[in-house]
Amino acid sequence: ASAFEIVIDFTEENNYEFIEAYGFDVFPSDVTLVYILWDTLNGQDIWRLMPQTVPFEDGDLVYNFDFTIDDVRFFLDGTTDFSTLDPVWTEGQVFRVVVIPADNVDSIDVSDINNVMQLGNIQSFDIR
Repeated sequence: ASAFEIVIDFTEENNYEFIEAYGFDVFPSDVTLVYILWDTLNGQDIWRLMPQTVPFEDGDLVYNFDFTIDDVRFFLDGTTDFSTLDPVWTEGQVFRVVVIPADNVDSIDVSDINNVMQLGNIQSFDIR
């Protein structure tokens, strides 16, 4: 497995999306999993598998992604007006990207990043 961590600001200027090349080989049989740092509780990071939806009075915000064998695209989706969001929702968003063989996906609960790290023997994430 290969992995990295990235911090992204979603802005009107970048159309609320960001594309990052992997920087390592990804095969057509691989799957990309993306986790967002959702919260920190008692000093422990809480990671959630994307996509993640946040309901607001005027609509929903969805943190989403898609991928190719060359790159991964992080983007905001949903029905809320992104330009009205508090910066806490758009700036300094931390993501972890893990690429693993698709054969391994059915054998574990991929919603738990710790399971994926153990399966992929991931000790740390390259910070970008």
